[in-house]
Amino acid sequence: MDDGKLEALGQTIVSALGGAASAHAVAFNQLTVTVDAAGIVEVMKYLRDDPAMRFVNITDVTAVDYPGREKRFDVVYHLLSPTLNERIRVRAEADENTQVPSIIDVFPGADWFEREAYDLYGVIFTGHPDMRRLLTDYGFDGHPLRKDFPLTGFVEVRYDDQEKRVLYEPVRLNQEFRKFDFLSPWEGADYPLPGDEKAEPKA
Repeated sequence: MDDGKLEALGQTIVSALGGAASAHAVAFNQLTVTVDAAGIVEVMKYLRDDPAMRFVNITDVTAVDYPGREKRFDVVYHLLSPTLNERIRVRAEADENTQVPSIIDVFPGADWFEREAYDLYGVIFTGHPDMRRLLTDYGFDGHPLRKDFPLTGFVEVRYDDQEKRVLYEPVRLNQEFRKFDFLSPWEGADYPLPGDEKAEPKA
């Protein structure tokens, strides 16, 4: 569809859903509809069942983290309509305590997508029959795709040959002194490097 048809489709969806959908936008030839997290099940039923929509395929459920916002997460749903030959993105804002209703009753294929979003971002889906971690280990601390999660993590895992078992230990940074040069290699460092003295002109 061109942008004009996507704009019309977005207006149709927002007007049909009333308060459940608050806005829509078209960017890069893609339609995004912003909805209230509490009404996500109603939104999904409409998009799936309405004869003019028929978004019957759930492609993905994920999240995006904006830690500076009051509601830091965008919970994002991607749907496909073979009838319209069009994709749609549905986004709902949530914070760390927002309970987003599970859409498994509408799209059973959302099961592992929701578990992944919970595991990696900490988004809570209510009504999910098996809301447990999917990719990280049992007892894992934190949610690794949040922007405030440390790159090194909190624990390291190793096999100890003497104890003949796997050990979980707090992360230790063994380098006593770290100095990282984040300058572009084309700009050069602002401090002398070994060998620079050879390039100095002789008097």
